[in-house]
Amino acid sequence: MNFPLHPGKHALPAATDPGEHADYVRTWQPAATLAGLDGVVLTYQRRVLDQAGTAHRSSRLNWVRGDLLVLERRGRWLAVCGGFGLGAPAAALVLEQLIALGVRRVITVGTAASLRTELQAGELVVCDNALRDEGVSHHYLPPGSRVRPSKGLSERLAEALRGRGVTVRRGSGWTTDAPYRETAAEVTRYGRLGVLTADMEAAGVFAVAERRGVDAAAVFAVADSLAERRPRQDRAETHTALSTALEAALSALSAAAQTRPSG
Repeated sequence: MNFPLHPGKHALPAATDPGEHADYVRTWQPAATLAGLDGVVLTYQRRVLDQAGTAHRSSRLNWVRGDLLVLERRGRWLAVCGGFGLGAPAAALVLEQLIALGVRRVITVGTAASLRTELQAGELVVCDNALRDEGVSHHYLPPGSRVRPSKGLSERLAEALRGRGVTVRRGSGWTTDAPYRETAAEVTRYGRLGVLTADMEAAGVFAVAERRGVDAAAVFAVADSLAERRPRQDRAETHTALSTALEAALSALSAAAQTRPSG
């Protein structure tokens, strides 16, 4: 049995269009656009969204699913979006809505589990490619095992983290829709292949971005370990890493927005 069930689905036009959502928003906000933003951070932890609102002058918009916080940072305008749920389907839905309203850059900031014993809680990992073990990416792209983020935006994200004195790890991630079906066999296999983390969103976000022609990157704060089976705890190191990742992501988005195309 093939997946998706309809053969060649990724190449077919969709019956629905995310532009319809933008049109709907403009029925009550005719001038609604996010095209002037440097970019958007997608986050899955409420404290990250709250941190953004506390640290920067901001306002909330109800233009997409979840909470969209538009903020001013060092004279630049960006946004942080959260509260829309977990997993690639939730992230893909809100990303489609953001893109339809004009967003051209996105960085996903969240937690992940380590697949390698040397990775400890609170370390930060920039994802260079994601194993497509979720469903969303297969509806957007041809069959394949991996999907990659924007190289340029990922580089800027790593640079912004290093500029904050962070030792940045870079490598592959494993994106899965089924966190309670992560098996020991998979953890061992992927860990031996050098895959660093397990998450629930990156592959879907990268696939949507590739299909829509926008830039995407991802950074994970390690929260627990599948390699040593350390269950998630409320650790200060992870909270600190998420705070650092948020500010670095905002810096990377603004730096990318200010870069003029060559030629």
